[in-house]
Amino acid sequence: MIVQLPDTSTRQVADTLLRLRHDVGAVATSRVLTLVVLTDEEGADRAVRAANDATREHPARIIALVSRDGGEDGLDAEIRVGGDAGASEIVVLWLRGGLADHPDAVVTPLLLPDSPAVAWWPDDCPPQSVADTPVGRMARRRVTDADAAVDPAAHLRLRAEHYHPGDTDLAWTRITRWRGVLASALDNPPYEPVEAAEVTGADPSPSTDLMAGWLAHALRVPVRRATDGSAAGLVSVRLERASGPVELRLDRDEEGTGHQAVGRLSQPGQPVRRVPLLPPDVPACLAAELRRLDPDEIYAAALTQGLPRVERV
Repeated sequence: MIVQLPDTSTRQVADTLLRLRHDVGAVATSRVLTLVVLTDEEGADRAVRAANDATREHPARIIALVSRDGGEDGLDAEIRVGGDAGASEIVVLWLRGGLADHPDAVVTPLLLPDSPAVAWWPDDCPPQSVADTPVGRMARRRVTDADAAVDPAAHLRLRAEHYHPGDTDLAWTRITRWRGVLASALDNPPYEPVEAAEVTGADPSPSTDLMAGWLAHALRVPVRRATDGSAAGLVSVRLERASGPVELRLDRDEEGTGHQAVGRLSQPGQPVRRVPLLPPDVPACLAAELRRLDPDEIYAAALTQGLPRVERV
């Protein structure tokens, strides 16, 4: 069920939600969090679809705050419940005029009581601490996406400069599988320390940068960040050890066959392993971040301590 509320108020939106919940039999207590999405008109539909997909395993109230250029101060709303909202209930709020500068005043009355709030910027986010934004101050987790930024490198620098516990970025989530494969490889014989590392990927590629930062902090060794102009993201990681390198690399031989996300893990004394490196899409990344509501200390260390130690070549 979809209900349109043009030129409305938060009170009317809240009252309509209560009535619809009664009419369709939705249970408010089944919602485990409030996901606040901050976007513009161009990206609103895409962001709401991704948020809805992500919350299928985390039933939530999704509140999309959409800045609408021009017009007098005001609020338009759309509410989706039941089959049109999947496991969640969706409230899309178009903020007109000066109201767009006060999203906290609009969203606060609609937050689920006694439930955590997560804020997500699916596009470019404010050039400041997201934790100090009006919505960021009320959120336990704040999710950004460096890959969607106009300048990904500048985005990462800002996130590092203004990091606050609870911040995270989907560029970090996209390398979860890579990190898992590498950590598993180092758990096998010969148990030698890593002496140096090289991470190669596109430029810009925030995920490649964060991978390099993670290795620099976790291994405390020199890490080089190299560029592959023909790539679209992270291409390879090479860890140097006394007996020979451990290398995880996307298999270029698979390009054009539909298996570009297959990687090859090679290390001395062991057969080459083929491992899946399929990058998760945005809904999968967002769902992964919603599984944890505590600060991601490993991301924080990679971003703020590891990245400054990386040598770019």
